[in-house]
Amino acid sequence: MKQTTLCYIEHDNQYLMLHRTKKANDYNHDKWIGIGGHIEPGETPQDCVLREVWEETGLTLTDCEYRGIVRFRSDGYEDEDMHLFTATRYTGEIIDCDEGDLAWIDKGDLLRLTLWEGDKVFVKLLDTRRDFFDLTLNYHGEALVGAVLDGEPLEI
Repeated sequence: MKQTTLCYIEHDNQYLMLHRTKKANDYNHDKWIGIGGHIEPGETPQDCVLREVWEETGLTLTDCEYRGIVRFRSDGYEDEDMHLFTATRYTGEIIDCDEGDLAWIDKGDLLRLTLWEGDKVFVKLLDTRRDFFDLTLNYHGEALVGAVLDGEPLEI
């Protein structure tokens, strides 16, 4: 099972988003996602998110809050546990990313972008909950068919 991280970096009521357009054979192709990637052997989720943010954006996070775990279950893709973070403070300057284009997106416009349906679920949770959450998203192909939040079925 894949172990990954994802971080939503916030500034002036915007999130830094990555429009995935540059990698070949990318299952996230043309989707907008937060910043993150695969946890390497020996890395903690916190180590991974700091490394991935620096590699993809050139920014060094000076705060990082572990917000939840999102479990992706699918009949078409490898199962994945994604460790979800938010951050509001950082140093450095944004660089060009070899995976796509980085852009600051107003939080109010985020759900209008091309996102995975499940991403819309946890993005809303980031704005409505401050406690740690455990979310399972069940997919049939690319279609979200079910969600369980903290052990309870969630209407999607």
